Amino acid sequence: MNPSPLVSICIPVYNGALYLKEALDSIKHQSYKNIEVIISDDHSSDNSLEIISIFKEKATFPVYLHAHKPNGIGANWNNTIKLANGYFIKFLFQDDVLLPDCITKMVNTFRLYPYIGMVACKRNFLVEGMKSDVIKKWISQYEDLQKEFVKPYDESNHVVIDASIFSLPSFYKSPLNKIGEPPTTMFKRSIVNDVGLFSEDLKQILDYEFYYRILKKYPIIILKEKLVNFRIHSLQATNVNRTTTINDYEIYPKILYQHYLHLLHPNLQHKLKMKYKLLYNYFYKVKNHFA
Repeated sequence: MNPSPLVSICIPVYNGALYLKEALDSIKHQSYKNIEVIISDDHSSDNSLEIISIFKEKATFPVYLHAHKPNGIGANWNNTIKLANGYFIKFLFQDDVLLPDCITKMVNTFRLYPYIGMVACKRNFLVEGMKSDVIKKWISQYEDLQKEFVKPYDESNHVVIDASIFSLPSFYKSPLNKIGEPPTTMFKRSIVNDVGLFSEDLKQILDYEFYYRILKKYPIIILKEKLVNFRIHSLQATNVNRTTTINDYEIYPKILYQHYLHLLHPNLQHKLKMKYKLLYNYFYKVKNHFA
């Protein structure tokens, strides 16, 4: 690996003016310097483009702004990856903040463990305009995404996660996202050739469905250190999706059945077989009848 590989900071944007400047400013303060910024805008109607233009004029590194025809959040995420030139992909969402050594420490992790496909970190929470009792409950449940299945951290302050987690009894328990939100992760761009891009058919679980595909082929390292400030507010895409009729969680068990069944704990295998096997046998018989 190049001693200082290019890192593409990928920022999907849609009407992000409220916090976008803070997110972009955090890039300027990164200790790692070999970066480019890829921004894909889904036809924002606020002053996001003005904020980006000012940032681009003052930046000392390449900044590329691309207009994207809105087609869901997954399509916008994928557009940034397709346009990236870097060896690594580092997502930053318009609401969030990278701490100054975030990229440096993630790149260093890849140097030490070149066989991994992704590195993730812990995060701080920035809470904006939401009821404290609701937020406290959410943070209590989702602050430590690995608490159900990882051993205590070793002296290097990280843990390696691989496909063996699928077989753990706790795998099917909440939180289903065992890794983190996309801004807490960095991955090799090359793994997209093996695992594909984010699923554009999903709206709520597309991040960890992508992580699951990575875990089938590559280990993921989770750093104990908090290197990202993750903002929680009522306008986030996930919260908006929850107010619609979209419900990825209803098809989540089917995804496990179709793509991960042989990796799962026997009890979960049995549960999913009972749920789907008769249905699939029926469709296979119909298909063969008309073949």
